[in-house]
Amino acid sequence: MPITKWEQTAPGIWRLTIGEPQGITPLTWMGVAPKDEALEQMPQVEPPFAWDRVQLEEAGGRFILSLPLNRTEKLYGTGLQLLRMNQRGRTRFLRVNSDPKQDTGETHAPVPFYVSDQGYGVWVDTSRIVTMHCGSTLKQEDTQHEEIRDRNTDKGWKATPVASRVEIQIPAEGAVVYLFGGPTLSEVVARYNLMCGGGVLPPKWGLGFWHRVPTLYSDQQVLEEAEQFRLNDFPCDVIGLEPGWHSHSYPVSYEWEKSRFPEPASFVKELAQKGFRVNLWEHPYVSPQSELYAGLQQLSGTHTVWGGLAPDYSLPEAAELYKKQHEEQHIQIGVSGYKLDECDGSELTNNSWMFPAHAKFPSGLDGEQMRQMYGLMFQKMTADLFRSQNRRTYGLVRASGGAASTMPYVLYSDLYDHKQFIRGICSSSFSGLLWTPEVRRARNAEDWVRRMQTVCFSPMAMLNAWGDGTKPWSFPEVEGTVRHYIKLRMKLLPYLYTAFAVYREQGIPPFRAMPFVLTPEEIADAEAKLALDEQQLLNTTDAAYGKKKVREWDDQYMVGDALLVAPLVEGETEREVLLPAGIWYGLETGERYTGGRVIRVQAGLEHIPVFVKSGSIIPMTAALSHVPAPGTLTEIELVHFGTEPGTARLYDDDGETFDYEQGKCSWWNLSVTIDQDGHYIGAWMGENDGSSSYQKVTWRFAQTHLLMNEQQ
Repeated sequence: MPITKWEQTAPGIWRLTIGEPQGITPLTWMGVAPKDEALEQMPQVEPPFAWDRVQLEEAGGRFILSLPLNRTEKLYGTGLQLLRMNQRGRTRFLRVNSDPKQDTGETHAPVPFYVSDQGYGVWVDTSRIVTMHCGSTLKQEDTQHEEIRDRNTDKGWKATPVASRVEIQIPAEGAVVYLFGGPTLSEVVARYNLMCGGGVLPPKWGLGFWHRVPTLYSDQQVLEEAEQFRLNDFPCDVIGLEPGWHSHSYPVSYEWEKSRFPEPASFVKELAQKGFRVNLWEHPYVSPQSELYAGLQQLSGTHTVWGGLAPDYSLPEAAELYKKQHEEQHIQIGVSGYKLDECDGSELTNNSWMFPAHAKFPSGLDGEQMRQMYGLMFQKMTADLFRSQNRRTYGLVRASGGAASTMPYVLYSDLYDHKQFIRGICSSSFSGLLWTPEVRRARNAEDWVRRMQTVCFSPMAMLNAWGDGTKPWSFPEVEGTVRHYIKLRMKLLPYLYTAFAVYREQGIPPFRAMPFVLTPEEIADAEAKLALDEQQLLNTTDAAYGKKKVREWDDQYMVGDALLVAPLVEGETEREVLLPAGIWYGLETGERYTGGRVIRVQAGLEHIPVFVKSGSIIPMTAALSHVPAPGTLTEIELVHFGTEPGTARLYDDDGETFDYEQGKCSWWNLSVTIDQDGHYIGAWMGENDGSSSYQKVTWRFAQTHLLMNEQQ
């Protein structure tokens, strides 16, 4: 039956209630207020299709929502997807699950939100598992008989024929569905993020370099390793402690192991004096040896995990017990954040572990709902704990979901495929999520450098040495290259911090896949030029007969508005890069490129291909050993690239508190113009005359690349 009961809730956003939704949902749990002012400033758009083209039926005790597709439409999103970026033609079973090695849709962070390259998006706000058939099903009345082919004789036969609709299996009790207009894909995602409260603004120190030490390190070993960063001239802001800091682990106690950390407060203070923050690993399952166990026992589910309680943190009294203990034993002594591990569960690894879907919880939630929501619960609970202290945090989480864009957490996985990790940066950008391609180990120096280069251009630059004790200087032959890229990240902190501030205010992700900046027509045109070049230069059978694999461009991405990153992995020395229109320069090579086409670039191990758009203004600062404390004045250099005029924005605040919400922050508009004599003129205009961070501003005009003395 057609659906006509859509309600417009904000400019370009419509809501449909199906059935009688029950229990909490990601949006209701987060309790965030939409950024109405930013939404009001977005373009006015009409619904992307006529309402009578949306159908709803009941089948097998569930609702099936059907939405139209055109033949060439590409679909992105559905959360963190490591195995593909374009979901068209796939069925996505969106269950929280760790280590997704099969392309089913199960993932650490499933979000039933797909985004079309035609400029609209659809989100199902529910705590239940949702299955999305993203153009992977054909109803009888939609089947085109002329497209039915004989596989025995017709090479054009397809396992997944082109379908004309998306079919979404809605939970039996119903759900709320949101439709987002564009007109561009970027504006669709921005509307979704703004409706969910906007994007997160991490503390400045969170954007520095992170190092996680081996599991059983003692306080003295941690201090010695931290000192090695300073002695070896490697920047580092955060030291992460793995399970061994607990008195009991798997299940956990959340209490300090006195034999390894006899005086936690003094330990954390000493690291802070050296410019290091402390991040603590934990998971949700409470040990019988924990002081929290007795109070949480009646507030937990029917099933245990590793013998530990699975508390029902939808209950305020359970959350308060957790918060009180964490505040007294962690926050008050200076701990800066958490790594929230294993809140996902697994049936996809060598072992199955998690409470089952039929588990019962005191709140009335069942195991399916709790598992889908557990990562969100832990993110919000810990983020609220730091907010109550007027302190920002930044950390890691292994499960997430919808409405998570305001959460100060970055996803990670126990998987370790470098290409998948690059794809994760791209795929997460469609769903209000952040992802780190963390570095853990390497087969050789080349693998080590390529992974380090990628992670330095990601939401969290981290080396996780919990298992093998690696250090940034573990491969001496490439130590200089690794140091160079960690320092380059430190120099780019004003640029990165501004990109996150734009995320908070406008909903535009700081790291974003290429469909954010290129229309389907622009991508097709660039690919057509490439195909023509290949035919002329190579004249190979694959190129001539179209057998070459279709590119998704899921191995390159934008960082902010000005930088395009195209990583290489071990074994690669060259690659194709899809450049948007305009003039671009190699950030470190200075080579000039004309965009609107696919180019081929070569890069030795000492370089990762990064491109800067001509006319861009990149704010940069010194490569310090760690992010300075609030109130510390530093110099900033505004580097203008190319020959044409340009504009940019720069944001700053104290970098640690939420005082920016009361207006204690600064936005500047930066511009470069050319006078009648051909001289470049730089302008710095903003709301405030000064800044809490920058005491001296210098300009450099018409640059084509970073100079060597800037890179060290």
